[in-house]
Amino acid sequence: MKEFHTKDIRNISLLGHSSTGKTSLAEAMLYAKDMTDRLGRIEEGTTKSDYHEDEKERKHSINYTLLHLIHKNKKINIIDNPGYLDFIAASKSSIRVTDMGLITVNSKNGIETGTDLSYRFAEEENLPLGFIINKLDSEDSNFEETLNQVQNNYGGNSVVPLQLPVNEGPEFNKVIDIINMECYEYADDNSGDYKKVDIPDDMADRAEELRTELVESIAETDEELLEIFFEEDTLPEDDLKRGLKNAIISRDILPVFATDAYNNIGVTNLLDLIVGTAPAPSEVELPPTEEEVDLTPNDDSPTSCFVYQTLLEGHAGGLFFFRLMSGTLEKGMQLKNTASKETEKIGEIYTTNGDQNQSVEKIHAGDLAATSKLKDTKTNTTLCKEDVNVTFTDIEYPEPVIREAIEPKSRSDEDKIKDGLESMQEEDPTFHYEFNPELKQTIISGQGNLHLKIILNRLKESFKIDTELTAPKIPYRETIRKKAKAEYRHKKQSGGAGQFAEVHLKIGPNKRDGGVEFEETLRGQNVDRVFVPSVEEGIREACEEGILAGYKVTDVKADFYDGQQHPVDSKDIAFHIAGKKAFKEAFMDANPIILEPIYHIEVLIPNEYMGDVMSDISGRRGKVENMGTEGNFKKVTAKVPLAELYHYGTSLRSMTHGAGLYHREFSHYSKAPSEKQKEIVEKANQDEDDN
Repeated sequence: MKEFHTKDIRNISLLGHSSTGKTSLAEAMLYAKDMTDRLGRIEEGTTKSDYHEDEKERKHSINYTLLHLIHKNKKINIIDNPGYLDFIAASKSSIRVTDMGLITVNSKNGIETGTDLSYRFAEEENLPLGFIINKLDSEDSNFEETLNQVQNNYGGNSVVPLQLPVNEGPEFNKVIDIINMECYEYADDNSGDYKKVDIPDDMADRAEELRTELVESIAETDEELLEIFFEEDTLPEDDLKRGLKNAIISRDILPVFATDAYNNIGVTNLLDLIVGTAPAPSEVELPPTEEEVDLTPNDDSPTSCFVYQTLLEGHAGGLFFFRLMSGTLEKGMQLKNTASKETEKIGEIYTTNGDQNQSVEKIHAGDLAATSKLKDTKTNTTLCKEDVNVTFTDIEYPEPVIREAIEPKSRSDEDKIKDGLESMQEEDPTFHYEFNPELKQTIISGQGNLHLKIILNRLKESFKIDTELTAPKIPYRETIRKKAKAEYRHKKQSGGAGQFAEVHLKIGPNKRDGGVEFEETLRGQNVDRVFVPSVEEGIREACEEGILAGYKVTDVKADFYDGQQHPVDSKDIAFHIAGKKAFKEAFMDANPIILEPIYHIEVLIPNEYMGDVMSDISGRRGKVENMGTEGNFKKVTAKVPLAELYHYGTSLRSMTHGAGLYHREFSHYSKAPSEKQKEIVEKANQDEDDN
């Protein structure tokens, strides 16, 4: 494969809601440019993007996939992203390393949840954007109505069509190129070939109207072009194309395209427009770095690259996908891992089409590629020349919406489950796992039920581990509401040396979040001060184990004020036991209560679901604090007990037909209602009896 320099590279992310045709579009692009010998179909499991068995079985994308093609001597790198809501967060990776996003919209369904999410993710990275109104062969296709929706939601007059469908519906095969004012009729063999035909008379006025709007929109983005427009009432072709490209880069214009990807209609003209209007890597700014560095995306800059995806499964040594941010990269080069400070040797460099890899000797700034067998590298890693000090900032992924406790079905798998989960987390940054020592559970979290189901399937396939999920335990706390005293004598005689200790203890409530405070106010010589640490250790052990229902004790003050000792039998272990027992007795006399964790949640929903969501929050013992607006969403903030948030993300999606999003973070602990406390204590006693 020949080398492509920075100016001849285009990097595109295909974004959007599930089933809007992203994978079919990528497949049509590849087939039109002879990168495949047949037009793959999702339903047949033959597309380049969806090559994993899970994707073939479910017939939708789960992973994001790097593809490429050559068009008009330009290399177009394409990342096909999943649109299913459980996996759409992965698109944040491709948005970071591409230079333009194309959001596909179903011409029949219009704007959907994934459309909004894709737009929001791209906006966060300031990525130039366009929209592809797809599936124009549908019986109920409505290009104009969908265009109006996109304009109303994402920028009004800055959303400008560059293509216009002529005969949308089942016979759709003609597209007007608004820039060149030419009509193209596509062949019926799915090849993507087209011929130039006359613009139909009944479409001529609409095409002229759109071109006038395009010219005016471009002129308004640049003072120099605006002067030319006022003088000539139009823009010369070179100025028009230059101005359009600059306006797309600055996000002053969001172009709209028209395709039927399944039948390869409008796709080749779309590739023409991508080559002409999408920015080259040298025309956009590099992503932010943690340091101030002088790097530019060209061959003369020091070599630096950013790893945005790792695939460990099914590849010897793993595959590491990266963007070459600056400089050139050749096989055999040694680069510094800026996180670990270790040196990594670059072996093979691959350009990829799905699971097909082609080795290349050298790539130039801005290109997307993959390599293998890196020792200490993972997603979000920067690699650079030894004498360069640069770290590109991490991609920030949305927080998980679902949490489950996981355990292997077989005890023999307990040791290797950690390795499996660690591998899954390395591949998928939207998946997390941790062992919670307090709850004594391994907790996994992800973007939805299907997301976690896929993780479990891969654990079984790759690591031969069968697992089961249970609800995560709630980290309740125990505390007291009044003062109490206890005197406990520990005496043990076992033939030899005995044990003796007597501890007098006073306890009382501490301020909220004050933890457990211990002090001694001993007077006289009843107890040697050397035993004080043992008493404190016993008390703190009781607090860790819990007393009322087995949960950590907090917000208590304890005072060791008196006691007795024996000249021979008093030992550290005796005072440890006496301190622990005295604390437990005093605790149970001090009106003990259960505290439950309360979380602050922020919920984003379309306005029409506001009533249902508010009612649901109330039913979860939540308290709404505020209501407002954020973008196209209504925003509700509330405080809700953690115990009521189990599977809340799934319920929210169901309640809002996939349109609801939420974020949560710990707020505080609060007294559990009496009935809830009774339920918690009874369950703890039952569990103790069962054990």
